[in-house]
Amino acid sequence: RTRPTALIGVSAQPATFTKEVCGLMAEMAARPVIMALSNPTSRAECTAEQAYRWTKGRCVFASGSPMPGVTLEDGTRLEAGQGNNAYIFPGVGLGSIAAGSRTIDDGAFLVAARALALMVDEKALARGSVYPPLSSIRNISLEIAIQVAEHFHAVGAATAARP
Repeated sequence: RTRPTALIGVSAQPATFTKEVCGLMAEMAARPVIMALSNPTSRAECTAEQAYRWTKGRCVFASGSPMPGVTLEDGTRLEAGQGNNAYIFPGVGLGSIAAGSRTIDDGAFLVAARALALMVDEKALARGSVYPPLSSIRNISLEIAIQVAEHFHAVGAATAARP
């Protein structure tokens, strides 16, 4: 029997992740992943507040637009992560320029995604966030750029010398 653990919405069909759907996800997974990624917020499949309340705070939530955090009845504060290209593209661009790469391969984006994932600490995950704080974007971009530049050197795509 299939037991999904994640919902990823990119359809721009608002309110498609209903209380029933999110509740079923919470029955099938201890920490269901719910990503309502459609933009703008008015087109999102559900809100952070809905997802958190309907799963009793157990879901890991990400949205495509900024959404406020939610305080549950027991006082637990959960922060909605925003899946935004601002996390990846500055670092990929800087890493490409620093390495002198003339092309950007798929591997560079995988390296960037892994680097970003490693910057999410246990505290953020406990708050239900799958992204580091956007307030740290400069440090995030720098770390991604370093990893991407290293990737280009490793695959022979770099034309600039290592610093």
